[in-house]
This record gives sequence, C-alpha cells and structure tokens, in this order.
Amino acid sequence: MGWRPAEPRLRAWTDCRGGVCGAMDRPGFTASLVAGGVAGVAVDLILFPLDTIKTRLQSPQGFNKAGGFHGIYAGVPSAAIGSFPNAAAFFITYEYVKWFLHTDSSSYLMPVKHMLAASAGEVVACLIRVPSEVVKQRAQVSASSRTFHIFSNILYTEGVQGLYRGYKSTVLREIPFSLVQFPLWESLKALWSWRQDHVVDCWQSAVCGAFAGGFAAAVTTPLDVAKTRIMLAKAGSSTASGNVLSALHGVWRTHGLSGLFAGVFPRMAAISLGGFIFLGAYEQTRSLLLEVGRERP
Repeated sequence: MGWRPAEPRLRAWTDCRGGVCGAMDRPGFTASLVAGGVAGVAVDLILFPLDTIKTRLQSPQGFNKAGGFHGIYAGVPSAAIGSFPNAAAFFITYEYVKWFLHTDSSSYLMPVKHMLAASAGEVVACLIRVPSEVVKQRAQVSASSRTFHIFSNILYTEGVQGLYRGYKSTVLREIPFSLVQFPLWESLKALWSWRQDHVVDCWQSAVCGAFAGGFAAAVTTPLDVAKTRIMLAKAGSSTASGNVLSALHGVWRTHGLSGLFAGVFPRMAAISLGGFIFLGAYEQTRSLLLEVGRERP
C-alpha cells in the first residue's frame, strides 16, 4: 500500500465511528469473546443451507446421491452448538495477539501482525470447530441420520480421534484463508478510512469483510475440498488418514481442475455474505458492549 495516515486525528484506522469497534485503548477481551460468539451463531445459522449445498457438491458420491436439495438443514444442531464457542475462541485469541503485538497503525508490519493474530486464532478455534464440523458434514450427506446418532457412532467406531479427523487439513485450510482474509479486511478498512477522511462505520467494515471473505474463499477452495473429502472418507481408507496432498492428488486425478474447485460458487457466496454478517455483527456487537462498559460508573 502506498498510502500512510496523513494526520493524527485518525487515531485508529480500523475503529468504527466513535473509535469503539476496534479500539485497543484497552483490550476489551470480554466484549470480543461475546461479540465473536454472537456473530458466529448468526452467520452459521443464516447460511447453513448454502454450506450444505457446498458440502454435497464436494462429497465423493456426488451432489444428488449426497442428498441434493433435500434436507438442507441436516446437521444444524451440531453447527448451532459449536458456533458460539468456536467464534468466541477465534476472536478473543485474534484480539489478544493483536494487542500483544501492538504496533503503530502506520507501520508496514501491520499486515504481519494481522496474519499472526488470525493464524493463532484459527489454531485455537479449530479445537472446537473440527468436532462440530465432522458431525455436521456427515449429517449433511446423510440427511436421514440424526445428529446425535452420528456423533455417538463416531465415538463408538473411531473414538475421540474420529471427532478430530481432518484437524490438520482444517488448520491447513483455515490458516491460508485467514492469511488472505484478515489482512485484506484490515487493509480495505484502512483504505476506506483514508479515502473518506474518517474511520469506517460498522456497515462499511462489513462490506470490506464481504470482499475479503469472497476472495479468500475462491483461492482456498481446493484446500476446502481436501478437508471435506478427508472428513467424509470411510474409516480406515487412505483418504481418512488425513494426508492433504494425497487427497488433493486423488481429486485432481479423478475430476481434474473442476474437482479441485467443486462448490466454489456457493462457497464464495456463503463466505462473502458470511463475511458481511460475521464481521459486521462482530464489530457492531463489540461496539455496543464497549459503549455499555464505558457508560458504567
């Protein structure tokens, strides 16, 4: 980026109006935890049908055999249970690392700080996300099975490690995604703030989140396909071992480039809209919580 803050009046480029949505004058970790959880539940429940369609497009048996458009809310209990703690864990880690690595807003190291914060957030959040994702995706391609039955069957046949099948592939998907999405989101907010000569409003932050999420979703779709194949593979198969490169090679060999980008459009649509809702809801909720905290005597 060739620009720099021109005047000190723009105290924090990534704050929403009033300087409360991204302010790091004080950490506000409780606000980040609650806001992240609320945002996670909102986006996961609203966009669940698109996620189901994406999963079925990527499944080994194909879209129609995986259920087509039937039962598109299969697996929603797993998503509902995992959403709040997953998103809360990500954002409290993200904000803490940003605060811990505090640098001047004009520093060229800002993107690096955001990358490190997002990566740390994903590693922590995936400890909660992966079990929820495994159960959810198996329910999505087997709509006739109940979520609890799938959960108990995984524990019975594969043990706790079955719930964490695909952890490595999920982290390997999420870290590149976050390395693209969050620095791009922060940079777009900073650029918009600079162009309009005041910090962005929360809805503007949400728009930036939509663009950043859609772009990141497109370039990381092959990793998402590999993660889906690993989670849906039969226990004991070579794919179930969790080797991402092997899974990618298998998809390339059987379906070519189109297979590696299966579900790219619903994934982009879901994550673009999700970025708007998720990051917008996060900043708006955090803004309100910090404002309430400041008004207390």
